[in-house]
Amino acid sequence: MSKIAKKTLFFLLFPILVINAQKTYDFLKLDTSPRAAALAGSFVSNIDDPNVIFYNPAGIYGTDNTPVSFSYVNHLMDISSASVSAVHQVEDIGYFSAGVRYMSYGSFVEADEFGARTGEFNASDIAFQVGYSNQLGENFNYGINAKYIYSSIAEYSSSAYAFDLGLMYSFPDDDFNIGFAALNLGSQMSSYINTKEELPLDVRFGISKGFRNLPFTFYLSFNKMSDKQDNFGDRFSQFTFGGEIKLSKALKLRLGYDNEKRKELKIGSTAGLAGFNFGVGITISKYSFDYAITSLGQIGTISRLGLSTAF
Repeated sequence: MSKIAKKTLFFLLFPILVINAQKTYDFLKLDTSPRAAALAGSFVSNIDDPNVIFYNPAGIYGTDNTPVSFSYVNHLMDISSASVSAVHQVEDIGYFSAGVRYMSYGSFVEADEFGARTGEFNASDIAFQVGYSNQLGENFNYGINAKYIYSSIAEYSSSAYAFDLGLMYSFPDDDFNIGFAALNLGSQMSSYINTKEELPLDVRFGISKGFRNLPFTFYLSFNKMSDKQDNFGDRFSQFTFGGEIKLSKALKLRLGYDNEKRKELKIGSTAGLAGFNFGVGITISKYSFDYAITSLGQIGTISRLGLSTAF
């Protein structure tokens, strides 16, 4: 496919996949962590990664030391995003987390009503969050995030507040976890001109299962369960799943599948590899390097890089 054709498809489909021009805060739906993205976002039941704060605030309970993670995403065109996450335990009080997500849409040409160029302007989104997690009972954890979200286009801006609520139940002997989260419960504080918008509420339920005699962990997540559907069963129609294979202490391979994106990116009778995600994790000393690639079918691919460590 030619470069021009790819750009055309990108502009037609990218609003559906990522920024949806009618919903300012949809960037909150995006995967930033390479590990989570490689598993197609099936991260609501994770318990060993600081990036779980973006999927389920209850997942931070029990994390070792003080893990910190940085991720960078190279989207198509001039769009890029980054995130930082960290978790710290305060003895006898609980686990605290902090995170930042930033997205830049690049520079745009500014012109007057006659089409004469008058300059350039930028557009970006950012979200700050803090979280807390503790136990409700043995192997049963809860968590909450508080967020401040800010979006800007040229001299215009919009802001909102939101909360995430999460639960996690673990069966340590079976390496089995069950996670539930309600993300982006909140409201807009200020809007672009007079356009009031809702936050992208996302209710998720998922599991993860390790296998005693196999170096493999399976992840499954049902997403957007809060979306309106014709019947109850359809609330489970938007699902993702993935697997992580531990080849050695230093090397992990990952694969994920997103059925919703597979459907959205289908062009004609083919979707190519759309909806499939691939990744690798390499650990050297106390540093973990992660890479993931997401296929958008004939449009192209999205790459993600990440670095994690613990103090």
